[in-house]
Amino acid sequence: MNHPKRTLEEQRIEFANRKFLATPLAGLIAWLIVGIAGLTLPIQATVWVLFIATGCIVYLGMFISKFTGENFLDKTKPKNEFDKLFFFTVGQAILVYSIAIPFFIIDYSSLPLTVGILTGLMWLPFSWIINHWVGIFHALTRTVLVLVLWYLLPEYRFVVIPFGIVLIYIITLLILKNRKKTE
Repeated sequence: MNHPKRTLEEQRIEFANRKFLATPLAGLIAWLIVGIAGLTLPIQATVWVLFIATGCIVYLGMFISKFTGENFLDKTKPKNEFDKLFFFTVGQAILVYSIAIPFFIIDYSSLPLTVGILTGLMWLPFSWIINHWVGIFHALTRTVLVLVLWYLLPEYRFVVIPFGIVLIYIITLLILKNRKKTE
């Protein structure tokens, strides 16, 4: 299908008008699984659950997108430069494991802190792309909450931090769902 050439601003508006439910739902599910693992499994297993679940968010998001109407893999949609930028932010989130893993090797309890904060940073450029404060809210609130929980409840880091992130995702999803009504 041949699509007419669109300006960057037209592509940005087109991108910003999407639902953006699949990826946050995937993040919510992944961190919920990590929190449940923290409650029920030994720490060695929970660590693996955290690595695997958070590493699968992008794939889970692609799967969920088929049910939210976003269908990330739809080849018939016109190319959008902001899709490419968004996938670069996903790549950035994956690369931060290079920071999380060495700290994890030194102190396994650093894992919820590093992965929880570093993978949430992709929300900042997302906020700029869609020209809405939701990504700034998500990244800042998540960073502060994860840091506070990490210091306040050190023996429960693999439980309270994942559930804190789940709470931030719930609020973020509500904001995303209602953002068109408030604009």
